[in-house]
Amino acid sequence: MTAPDQNSVLLLRLAGPIQSWGDRSAFNRRETQPEPTKSGVVGLLAAAAGRSRYAPLDDLAGLGLGIRIDQPGSILRDYHTVSDYRGQPLLSAAVTAKGQQKPTSPAKHTHITQRFYLQDAIFLAAVEGPEGLIATLEHAVRHPAFPLALGRRSCVPAQPLSLGQRTGSLEDVLRAEPWQAAPAVRKRWGRENGDAAHIDLPATFDDPAGDEVRDDVPRSFAPRGRTFTTRRTRHTYLQAPTGLTPDPARPRNTGGHDPFALLGW
Repeated sequence: MTAPDQNSVLLLRLAGPIQSWGDRSAFNRRETQPEPTKSGVVGLLAAAAGRSRYAPLDDLAGLGLGIRIDQPGSILRDYHTVSDYRGQPLLSAAVTAKGQQKPTSPAKHTHITQRFYLQDAIFLAAVEGPEGLIATLEHAVRHPAFPLALGRRSCVPAQPLSLGQRTGSLEDVLRAEPWQAAPAVRKRWGRENGDAAHIDLPATFDDPAGDEVRDDVPRSFAPRGRTFTTRRTRHTYLQAPTGLTPDPARPRNTGGHDPFALLGW
């Protein structure tokens, strides 16, 4: 008999000028959660692997997920108004028997939409699963078939996105990985805390016994049939190394061109 794959963990550094991790939205209001959703991470991996929106997701949705908040960022609101340049009333979602949109009643000349983003946030996502699948996903993230995004298509990730594979539990891996905050944030924190060797960072893990239920596990990304199911999560704090003292065993990534390097990412 062939021995089953051992588990492995893929580390993803989710950083960029803006991110948006929605788990619910109305027609005119798209919100973001304060940390990456499982549907967002699975969507990124599916895009990297070149899967269509109609492809099965059971293997990706079944991966274990841990999120460490290295830099929480802040909320950015993008406010829009939409009007007809001819001054005519806007159309409603209702249609006539001939399939033509009806005008709004009472007449509405301006439509307001709002979109929310996280700006200046950095997360460390640990994805756990069979070693063969994780190796395939790591290669896909480094050589993506489709453009990758941090939740929404306009949210482009900064480099490095993949930090490679690790062994051990999700919690052990996230506890051992050095703090990934922007250099300016780490430098300021170091001045205020005497270059302490460790920092306590909030983290969230998949946990069947967890006390929070999240409806963000994707079952299908089909445009007309997006469906999700729930998972339980557990919140904790992890004491992680700050990395304020250079570690020769972890050389700084210098490969490739990073368009966000000047922003301190």
